[in-house]
Amino acid sequence: MQSNFNYKTMSNITFTMVKPEAVEAKNAGAILNRIENAGFRIVALKKVHLSASRAAEFYAVHKQKPFYQELIDYMSSGPIIAAILEKENAVSDFRKLIGATNPENAEPGTIRADFAESMAKNAVHGSDSDENAQIEADFHFSVDERF
Repeated sequence: MQSNFNYKTMSNITFTMVKPEAVEAKNAGAILNRIENAGFRIVALKKVHLSASRAAEFYAVHKQKPFYQELIDYMSSGPIIAAILEKENAVSDFRKLIGATNPENAEPGTIRADFAESMAKNAVHGSDSDENAQIEADFHFSVDERF
């Protein structure tokens, strides 16, 4: 079975996760609505509960950092919503939409300004580069899961 998904250029996709506290607070629908209203097309979407080992694999880049184990515990504490998004200049446009990592510094009207609880529990993940968007999308979704 072939997927209907076809990359135009790497800069057209980004990866996001609605994090456990935002899912638990029932904010996932509102967050996804904002994403679509900002012109992003959802290419792939699923709700999943990451195991600690899967979260550790995803965040392996942070393994030597002091917050690593806390991050793994947090990201495996409940379900997340994973998504691949498509739009011209997807990574940079999505980073603007979600706001600063620390919600206290996030512009009013951004997702983190409106939904984040703290810097650690900041509602959503967004890829920081085209290369990482591809890596993160491939980590969570097979080609057959993209439309």
